[in-house]
Amino acid sequence: MQPQELLSLLTLFCVFRASVSVLDEDDDYDLMYVNLVNEIEGPVLGTEETVSCDCQREHTEWDKLFIMLENSQMKENMMLQALDETLRVDLQTLQAELSQLTASLAGSFTAAIEKVTSPIVSQVEQALARNWDRAEEAKRLRESEQGKVLEHLLLLSQNVSSRLGRLEGAWLRSSEGEAQETAFPRDKLSPTGGDDLVLNSLRKELQQTRAELQASQRWAAQHLLPAGCETAILFPMRSKKIFGSVHPTAGMTLHSFTACIWIKVTEALDKTIVFSYGTKFNPYEIQLYLSRESAVLVVGGDQHKLVVKNIVVPGKWIHLCGTWSSENGSASLWVKGELAGTASDIANAHTVPDGGILQIGQEKNGCCVGGGFDEALAFSGKLTGFNMWDRVLSAKEIAVQSGEDACSIRGNVVGWGVTEVLPYGGAQYVS
Repeated sequence: MQPQELLSLLTLFCVFRASVSVLDEDDDYDLMYVNLVNEIEGPVLGTEETVSCDCQREHTEWDKLFIMLENSQMKENMMLQALDETLRVDLQTLQAELSQLTASLAGSFTAAIEKVTSPIVSQVEQALARNWDRAEEAKRLRESEQGKVLEHLLLLSQNVSSRLGRLEGAWLRSSEGEAQETAFPRDKLSPTGGDDLVLNSLRKELQQTRAELQASQRWAAQHLLPAGCETAILFPMRSKKIFGSVHPTAGMTLHSFTACIWIKVTEALDKTIVFSYGTKFNPYEIQLYLSRESAVLVVGGDQHKLVVKNIVVPGKWIHLCGTWSSENGSASLWVKGELAGTASDIANAHTVPDGGILQIGQEKNGCCVGGGFDEALAFSGKLTGFNMWDRVLSAKEIAVQSGEDACSIRGNVVGWGVTEVLPYGGAQYVS
């Protein structure tokens, strides 16, 4: 062995000697290996012979040191093995707990989702059921209304047939009387009276038939669509979600206008919107609304309005027209083609700006950020024939719109049947 190796080994020995000094020299160490080579003792004693292990002799300090080192290494291996086994068991336990926790959380999460979504699903189902019931009710009402119209028309036709039969009988009796008079001339001085009675009877029958026909036409006009109108928009109830969006054909920059519409309102409250146009700066640029039995035209804001009272009858069709000119602020309201009210200084010199929102059956007011709808302002009933012009129409032009083929006349800003009008929230086209 080289001196450097001997020096290193002696240093190592000194370190472990300090730790071994506390041990009793008589302690007995179990040997793990029977052959140990004493490489240190040979050079120290000046010989290079290999000393055979004598298991019976007393262990030297070096023997004890190597035995302790070997025991320490074994214990370290045993501790590492035990630690590895412990970690493996703990890892398996942790994995099992994590799996159980995941399954528990998944169940809890599923239950929580079901708990949260169940009321929403229930509300959606209830809303769908309500809308379905309302649609069915509206359909039944429409069918019932149509049935009443048909029944009334059938009864009218029966009455007319009966009256025509009586007229025909009277005419035949009159013809027979004339034939008899030709065969047997009556004395001119004698009172005849027969022809006058027959003619008076015919005249009364015709007058009564004409009156009944006119009454039936008026009744049918109130229950069916106005003359010339093929479709209308039904607003089945008051709701902040039910309205119609109108997309004008031309721009809404207006210095004057005429707006006309047919309406049949179910019920009018303090403010029931027929149509409304507004911008984000002024939601009340143009409005036509009902207030109980009154009609109100607004231009430029609620402080500029024209009111006409006692013209609205729930459940009956009426034709309304509103006109306005910025030149002198003149405004007028027309009902069934006749002038019902006028006013001046209504938004004098005002210009209605473009870029706003035009709606029927609702107004987009300034109640909140971005505007909103109010259920109390919603229209319920039917409306049709909505037209708007960028000028003031003449009295004759307005009167024509409330007559026959009214829906065939179309405005140049909004034209019914040409301009896109989209119903929302349950509003629907009916015929």
